[in-house]
Amino acid sequence: MLIALKLLGSIALLIYGMKVMSEALQKMAGPQLRHLLGAMTTNRFSGVATGALVTVAVQSSAATTVMTVSFVNAALLTLRQAISVIMGANIGTTLSAWIMSAGFSFNIINVVWPAFLLGIILIQIGKHRYLGDFLFGLSFLLFALGMLKQTGTEMDLASNPAVVDFFASFKTNYGTILLFLLIGTVLTAMVQSSAALMAITMVLCSTGAITIYQGIALVMGENIGTTLTANLAALSANTQARRTAMAHLLFNVFGVIWVLILFFPFVRMVCSIVGLDPSAPEQNATQLSFALATFHSCFNVINTAVLIWFIPQIEKLVCFLIKPKKTDEDSEFRLQFIRGGLMKTPEISVLQAQKEIVVFGENMQRMFGQVKELYALEDDQAFNALFDRIRKAEDFSDRMENEIGRYLGQVGDAHLSDETKEKIRGMLRQISELESIGDSCFNLARILRRKHENKVVFNESLESGIQEMFSLIDEALTRMNVLLTGHKEDLGLAASQDVEYRINACRNILKQQNIQNLDAHEYGYDIGTVFTDLIVECEKTGDYIINVAEARLGAE
Repeated sequence: MLIALKLLGSIALLIYGMKVMSEALQKMAGPQLRHLLGAMTTNRFSGVATGALVTVAVQSSAATTVMTVSFVNAALLTLRQAISVIMGANIGTTLSAWIMSAGFSFNIINVVWPAFLLGIILIQIGKHRYLGDFLFGLSFLLFALGMLKQTGTEMDLASNPAVVDFFASFKTNYGTILLFLLIGTVLTAMVQSSAALMAITMVLCSTGAITIYQGIALVMGENIGTTLTANLAALSANTQARRTAMAHLLFNVFGVIWVLILFFPFVRMVCSIVGLDPSAPEQNATQLSFALATFHSCFNVINTAVLIWFIPQIEKLVCFLIKPKKTDEDSEFRLQFIRGGLMKTPEISVLQAQKEIVVFGENMQRMFGQVKELYALEDDQAFNALFDRIRKAEDFSDRMENEIGRYLGQVGDAHLSDETKEKIRGMLRQISELESIGDSCFNLARILRRKHENKVVFNESLESGIQEMFSLIDEALTRMNVLLTGHKEDLGLAASQDVEYRINACRNILKQQNIQNLDAHEYGYDIGTVFTDLIVECEKTGDYIINVAEARLGAE
């Protein structure tokens, strides 16, 4: 019982160590990863390289594939681009197997203590705490590997007649290989960690409980089981995102099929690379672990080298297998960039939220455009139809604020760098002010409805003033969206502040002019009231717009 608990505890510590290490790497490289993802091109080779680099950086192929599904869902990546990225992610994930095989090659526990000490010192100093977090996570991972190796030795499964007889009952044939492949698939899908299953496979092989053939069959199953994460993430996404997840599954299934056809010659070839004789009665534990890592790398590299030339055909196949849902086209309200749910990489999740805020800003400028269009309408039916669209747009703005805010709250619960925490605070302020722009646009529409119902007609002077104010608000919105879209370091607040100053000056001039016109009895008080309400509400809109710009650039 104690040995079983040590085994389970070591696996839990392994998963935790990888999680801490992954989060620390994201904190150190988060902005660079976001820029890397933004630079993805249609070149299939750069897509593979990008997928491999991101996976090595975050130490999780599942995180990369879930992220890729989310980007396809948001139309940031095409399906063809995403397929190449996923191929690269499968190559990048092989690094974990090599780290584990290194841990099984010698008594790694003796060298983790200095890493623990250095990690805690860096964390306490604070200046390099992310590097300290990384060392801490790596130390946990290596310590868990050492404990797994030690526990495997204590279990001494090769000397247990019951265990030996049980595994000996599985002959080395295709039936046994398929059975272990299925077991690997099911267990990986349940645990949701191919790394943990890889560690268990190495323990079983190194202790002699299973043969290298059975171990490699488990590794093939792990490659299929790990695709479940992306497919689950795509359930709530659009058609293209579901196709991306399906492409990941097909990629690994194809690899398993061709390896099964060439299974025994391929395994012997892999074993020869590390100097292992798979038919020998006595096996070296270190060679066994390196043989599993070598197979994992050869499997994914060769699979990618073959399939990279057939990406268009894979795209056609998944399009044939997954038909569009009617709701994909009929849905009126839908977030674009974060519909796939919270990603496993919080640092990169911020990019999705920022992209959604860009959409939010564009929607608000489009809504103001509808207000300007409403101002020019005289036909009752057309006026009422457009007014209802503006009312619905205001409702959508409320829902966007709530959904983005909830998502940012979930991201904020994760372990984040100080820079990202500050960025999230600014983004929360941005969505609040953007929602206020939506409220203000609807208030303008209500004032215009009052003007329309009461048959209020402006003279040429008032008409000119309103058009000038509308033009300034539109200019401010355009500048705001430029700030939301661009990189902060390349932008400045001066242009937005200049537009805000001109809006305030225009309001003051028009209000004063209105008072003079009323004193001169050029028009009635009811006309003057509607005019004043419009320019005052426009000035409020300008205030909300400059607030968004300040929140984006971190100004107070």
